[in-house]
Amino acid sequence: MGPGKSISFLFSERQLDTTITWRLEPVDGGTVLHFEHANFQLGTPMGRHAIEGMGNGWAGLLDRIDGILAEVS
Repeated sequence: MGPGKSISFLFSERQLDTTITWRLEPVDGGTVLHFEHANFQLGTPMGRHAIEGMGNGWAGLLDRIDGILAEVS
């Protein structure tokens, strides 16, 4: 996947049916990684529980990715 490209996939099919999308955007001096986890069904207990739990987890994952990228650049 090169700059300006994205990849999306269905997460937890038939349970949550949310969509995760990673997109690379070229910018002066590098690339920005965009991340979106969408389509949570907030009207359901499972959807509310999932967004609360994953919302905390994704921040930590993105911080680790940022740290790894800083080491290799």
